[in-house]
Amino acid sequence: MKCFVYLRVSGKAQVRGDGFRRQFIACREYAAAHGLQIVGIFKERGVSGTKELDDRPALSRLFAALEENGVKTLLIEKLDRLARDLMVSETIVKDIKTSGYTLLSTCEPDLCSNDPSRNFMRVIFTAIAQLEKELLVIKLRGARQRMRIREGRCEGRRPYGSHPDYPGEKAVVARMIVLRDEGNKPDQIAQILNSDGVPTRGTKHGKSPWHPSTINKILARNKEKRLSCA
Repeated sequence: MKCFVYLRVSGKAQVRGDGFRRQFIACREYAAAHGLQIVGIFKERGVSGTKELDDRPALSRLFAALEENGVKTLLIEKLDRLARDLMVSETIVKDIKTSGYTLLSTCEPDLCSNDPSRNFMRVIFTAIAQLEKELLVIKLRGARQRMRIREGRCEGRRPYGSHPDYPGEKAVVARMIVLRDEGNKPDQIAQILNSDGVPTRGTKHGKSPWHPSTINKILARNKEKRLSCA
């Protein structure tokens, strides 16, 4: 029997991690043990398990493929890869059942069964996944708050001039300060840096130009830093 495999990782950083590989290995081994032939793999990259079908491009493509290709079986590693929200999970499972498709998991049996006890267990599995997700969010929020108290910031991109992977930025910031002290406005400083080919962070070959608003933010941030250290 032919089947499609659905893989999902929730964080953008996890796209390059081991999540996809781990899920696929589990699905491949399950397929080999149960006489299934994997004919398509759909990867949901950086999408939260609380998102509904409209916000799941890979899952939407998978459903379209189920309609078009004659394949009626969907294989996942675990129910929480389908969703970590109880309502979202039950909605997707209901769509799968009413469409006549079969949902298989390498970890949880009979996900689409009409047996009341199996339905109850499916709901329990999803509720546990939702609880784990919510507890993780609380844990990470607490960690961010502690880091914010300790370091003044904790998330997003590091300010220009403070990233250890870009040591040359400090020299650029120092030059901005000198240009400003010489009476240049942010738009003039941006023009000078662009004329000299000074690259912005993360830009290949320095093709992204400096903008006055960016210059202004960097100078204001460094002014605040000097005042706080005075």
